[in-house]
Amino acid sequence: MNSPAINIPGYTYGTAEVAPSPSTLADLERLKVSTGFTKEDEHFLRMAGDVLQAQVETIVNHWRANIIAGIPHLARHSRNLDGTPAPDYLARSNQRFQQWIRDTCLRPYDQDWLNYQHEIALRHTRLKKNQTDGVSSTPYVPYGDIIAFVAVLNGSMRTYLAAHDHDAADVSRMHNAWCKSIHIQMALWAGSYMGTEAAGKES
Repeated sequence: MNSPAINIPGYTYGTAEVAPSPSTLADLERLKVSTGFTKEDEHFLRMAGDVLQAQVETIVNHWRANIIAGIPHLARHSRNLDGTPAPDYLARSNQRFQQWIRDTCLRPYDQDWLNYQHEIALRHTRLKKNQTDGVSSTPYVPYGDIIAFVAVLNGSMRTYLAAHDHDAADVSRMHNAWCKSIHIQMALWAGSYMGTEAAGKES
C-alpha cells in the first residue's frame, strides 16, 4: 500500500520510483531474530517516535553541524567536489535525515520499509549518490564510515529519548530498541553495498 505523500524533496517512500529490495521479508525476520528485536521493541520504538517527533530537526542539526562538520572526511560528502558548501543540498538531505528518524520509529517494517532501506543505501553508493538532488559531490560514502558513525547516532540518541518524563527503565528500553533497529538497517544496507562492489561500482 502506498504511503501518504510527505512534502520532502527527494523523499519517495512507498512510491513506484523505489525499486524492490533484493532482501526479502523473510530476510528481515531473520535479522530481527539475530538482533533479538521483538514485539516489545516495536512498542518501545513507537514510544521513541513520540518522544523524538518534535526533536528531529535538533537531532540532525547536532549530528550534522556539531559533529560531521568537524570531521573533514565525513563533511565532504554533503559538499561540492571542490570542498565548498552546498547549502541547498545539505538542507534537502537534512529533511530526509529527519524523516529517516521518524520512519525508523513509526513506520511498520513491511515491504515498503524494506524497499526504502535499499533505496537509502543506494543513494550512498556510486549507483545513486548525487542523483536525487542533481549535485556534484563525492561519488559515494564509504560503508566503513557509515558503520563507524553509527556509534555517534546511537550514543547521542539516549539524551533525546530522555527528554520527556519517562523513567530510566523505559528510556533504556527505547534506546535498546533504537539500537537494534539501526543494526538491522545497517545489515540491510550492507547487502546493497556488497551488490555494488560485486558489480565493480564501489572502491
